[in-house]
Amino acid sequence: MGVKQVLKALDAFPRAEEHLLQKTKSGAFVSIVGLVIMSTLFLHELSYYLNINTVHQMAVDLRRGETLPIHINMTFPSLPCDVLSVDAIDMSGKHEVDLDTNIWKLRLNSDGHITGTEYLSDLVEKERKHDDHKDHHDDSDGKTHLQGFDQDAENLIKKVKQALAHGEGCRVYGVLDVQRVAGNFHISVHGLNIFVAKMIFGGSTHVNVSHIIHDLSFGPKYPGSHNPLDGTERILRGASGTFKYYIKIVPTEYRYLSKEVLPTNQFSVTEYFSPINEFEQTWPAVYFLYDLSPITVTIREERRNFLHFITRLCAVLGGTFALTGMLDRWMYRFLEAVMKKTSRTLVRFFIPGKRKNLIGQRPFLPVLLFQSEQIACRDL
Repeated sequence: MGVKQVLKALDAFPRAEEHLLQKTKSGAFVSIVGLVIMSTLFLHELSYYLNINTVHQMAVDLRRGETLPIHINMTFPSLPCDVLSVDAIDMSGKHEVDLDTNIWKLRLNSDGHITGTEYLSDLVEKERKHDDHKDHHDDSDGKTHLQGFDQDAENLIKKVKQALAHGEGCRVYGVLDVQRVAGNFHISVHGLNIFVAKMIFGGSTHVNVSHIIHDLSFGPKYPGSHNPLDGTERILRGASGTFKYYIKIVPTEYRYLSKEVLPTNQFSVTEYFSPINEFEQTWPAVYFLYDLSPITVTIREERRNFLHFITRLCAVLGGTFALTGMLDRWMYRFLEAVMKKTSRTLVRFFIPGKRKNLIGQRPFLPVLLFQSEQIACRDL
């Protein structure tokens, strides 16, 4: 036996002669269905391969000495900007009242549209410089200073009452950079003198801290990120109270395919509302109490292996091809069995001289040749 004969003997795909092949309509139908299925599965596998996969890993957080950025974007529809302040305190004992660094306030009318000038940190700094300059020149005259304070308070009370009567609100947004330790920040009327606050509102129960949180995050957003407080709306219809959001911050690193690293934070939150009665001395506020997790999460982008894609593709296409081949053989045998049964039934109706054609109602001598069995009616 020569080499060619040996090679031919190893052929796993022998081919029959062309005249021995029989093409059927059922085979064409199965082929079209199989082609559609294989095309659909191919596109699905290709999409699965091209999509970026993300892998999550956890480790102990080793970062130290960094600041924590807090992005705020909130609307208070029932409180004017003149009475709102942003205060922050952390476990290290650092307490900041009426923060103005990178914080902006926008006056809103009763319809929620911006009206008037933005309350920027520059305006606050100018007011403070003006007060310091005034105190420096009027230091020798305590009586004049007291009268100026009283006059300023009266002007503030008049201005805020007028804003409340017109249904003014305020939008607070910006970035707070705090130390990377547990703490809280809150937005309230705590920046006002308590007597001035009582003259404006008449009591703590009349301070409506209804709010809408447009955005609250602790770092830049990354693909697939979700901040649970975004879009939160809390509108008070009855008695006022204090809102407290307990936040658990999880340090996160997002690593792109390009090896770029984006440091950010995820968080979970639980909410608590405490109503205030007229006998309490506390004032309503919106608190955000945060704590940091000792575990950091690393999210890494990965593209699936090309050999894995080829393996899955071969398995899917080969399995579909084999299944359609089995289906074609089953359909062919089923149709062949049905045709045999039909042919035998027709033969019984066509006996010469005794049966009539069911269609033409005339006797005849049929000579039928069935290709499947090659049986002639002359045997009848």
